[in-house]
Amino acid sequence: MLPKKKPGRRPKLTIEDQVLMVIQYWREYRTYYHIGLDWGLSESAVCRTVYKIENILIKSKKFSLPGKKELWKMSSEEDLVVMDVMESPIERPHIRQKKFFSGKQGEHTLKTQVIIHQKTSQIICLGHGLGRIHDFRLFKNSGVKFGELLKVIADKGYQGIKKIHQLSETPIKKPKNKKLTKEQKKYNRELNRLRITVEHVNRRLKIFKILSDRYRNRHRRFGLRSNLIAGIYNHELAI
Repeated sequence: MLPKKKPGRRPKLTIEDQVLMVIQYWREYRTYYHIGLDWGLSESAVCRTVYKIENILIKSKKFSLPGKKELWKMSSEEDLVVMDVMESPIERPHIRQKKFFSGKQGEHTLKTQVIIHQKTSQIICLGHGLGRIHDFRLFKNSGVKFGELLKVIADKGYQGIKKIHQLSETPIKKPKNKKLTKEQKKYNRELNRLRITVEHVNRRLKIFKILSDRYRNRHRRFGLRSNLIAGIYNHELAI
């Protein structure tokens, strides 16, 4: 027997073109209306297609990140991971404005914690929080746990992480009214040389303007989209 045809009109675009349109939307982050002009679709059709393709990609698990469990499994002394937080500006919320306001950026933001493998630059997992939350608090809330022998490097926002994980390193902060010694400055330079890898990864992610421009959509899909973009980055890295 032939399979039953689904009711309704056939979509104007093939599934490949639909995926390409969604990636274009993430990359350029223009309005649904202007994306629709490029593909001959209405604004509502573009919106439905974006949601549909995003859900399909998530369910396929082809672009899934290794995840937090991978960090716990890493137990080799040669493994080294780097953490950092990037911020994406958002429109001023109508309610709970203080929770989204980032003192560092001076505007309302959403935070994304990025953990990568230092040698391969592969993104292992992401964590998300509101703009006001401190980087170290975001780390605690994310529930990330490291293997005993895993070395971790983070920036000054993670001061105190060594109490949680002994093999963690953060730059030495300059004491009040004092200067760092030559040895301390050299130590900070060595850490920054290793930590710069995660800054390069953040730059690659922010090529997608949906993560770098002012985010206009509902916040509940921000984590889904950033995880998909990170998964695409990992997929490209493996090619």
